[in-house]
Amino acid sequence: MGEKFSGAGRFEAERGRLHAVAYRMLGSHAEAEDAVQEAWLRLERAGGDGIDNPAGWLTTVVGRICLDMLRARLRRREDPIDGEAGEVQHADPAAGADEQAALADSVGLALLVVLERLTPAERLAFVLHDMFGVPFEEIGRIVERSPVAARQLASRARRRVQGLPDAPSADYERRKGVVAAFLAASREGDFAGLLAVLDPDVVFHADADAARLASLADLRGAAAVATFFDGKATAARLALVDGDLGLAVVLGGALRVVVRVTVEDERIVAIESIADPARLAAFEVEYL
Repeated sequence: MGEKFSGAGRFEAERGRLHAVAYRMLGSHAEAEDAVQEAWLRLERAGGDGIDNPAGWLTTVVGRICLDMLRARLRRREDPIDGEAGEVQHADPAAGADEQAALADSVGLALLVVLERLTPAERLAFVLHDMFGVPFEEIGRIVERSPVAARQLASRARRRVQGLPDAPSADYERRKGVVAAFLAASREGDFAGLLAVLDPDVVFHADADAARLASLADLRGAAAVATFFDGKATAARLALVDGDLGLAVVLGGALRVVVRVTVEDERIVAIESIADPARLAAFEVEYL
């Protein structure tokens, strides 16, 4: 596989650490091994010559695989936690692969039970950042959020793991106010109100299903986005989507569209509309 990734030998050197990551994500040694094996298959398909950071690349791939498995589990409502209760420990991100793999075996059942209460995105952010030192920029790419949103996911997860009340932060309240103002302006047909909360370079993207509903896929700029949403959000509700602020459209008692809203510096910088049934089924939605 070239100089940057020396084939199966290098993968085997990373296997223990990857299993540790997957076990904390999934709570099951069997599923963790499945995730690691799938990462190997993806590596073989991708080839390794262009991979500058093999350890980081593999961690990202395992994270994505585990996130998909957690979301699928939500649909099945399974509880695959195995092992016996033990002392709750955290991995040292600088520890060797064998050491981290051994520590994965000693992760207390109590911690695994707490992790099961997190949303898939929260669990990924907490495990990858707090336990394995993965930067929020990379976590954001895995969960398709901004680094700021990824940091918020980890913060909420951390509070839950520590048993602290999930008290909203000042930043959360500010972002909630921006999203609520956007929703109100859209409902009321308040074009000026929409412009007031949209960043001049705001980007709107719709997945294939949402694009068919809206008859468009992408927009850029505050004026274009405000024109599209002017008077539109009559059926939308403010919601937490996988623990992050957004909107949800419910028609006939069924979730039809999820709108992810990214807020930075009290302006909306990105909006994503999602109507793919498979993706909708994977979201955990809490109406506010």
